[in-house]
Amino acid sequence: MSRPLLISDCDEVLLHMVSHFDDWLGEEHGIDFAFESGQFADALTYKASGAVVPEDRVWRLLEAFFRGGMDRQTLVPGALEALGSIGEVADIVILTNIGDEAHHYRVAQLERLGIRHEVVTNRGGKGRPARTLIDQYGASRAAFVDDLAFQHKSVAKYNPDVWRLHMVAEPRLAPNIEDAQHAHARIDDWNAATGWLIDRLEGK
Repeated sequence: MSRPLLISDCDEVLLHMVSHFDDWLGEEHGIDFAFESGQFADALTYKASGAVVPEDRVWRLLEAFFRGGMDRQTLVPGALEALGSIGEVADIVILTNIGDEAHHYRVAQLERLGIRHEVVTNRGGKGRPARTLIDQYGASRAAFVDDLAFQHKSVAKYNPDVWRLHMVAEPRLAPNIEDAQHAHARIDDWNAATGWLIDRLEGK
């Protein structure tokens, strides 16, 4: 019989990213990250002038961080233990929105931190790749975890039967992020999320 499948995002779900991105921006580029913004594209400002960093440069800076600053990232508390528990009842895939060229860096990064599951890179909505993974694994049930509301909308469109959990693991960011309308629940802590996910993956 096929096993259930957990499809999990990486940044701000399994690994802290924006806090380390903030440090890197300040040290390397003289830029602040405003956690209270709630909108990633508007969150970066130049320290010297207070001017908002243009959106096209924001994405270039983010790509540069993933090329040179991934080693700064740290595990979200409870994430490794949660994957261990969930892995006893389900297969696990990390579906992460970074370029294909960074795939081996992400795999190596996660392995250094004790996470050894299939890693799939993606650009844009995760609905279609999630559908592909569910079909590939022949999953009897599936759950999806992500910090971005639009990803829950995408997954809901292509996978209406998948359980969707909204998680924002960065405590300075979470209060400024509205609950994803297309998620079944919002839980920002792995200790609480683990039981919720296992129950749904097991059909309880």
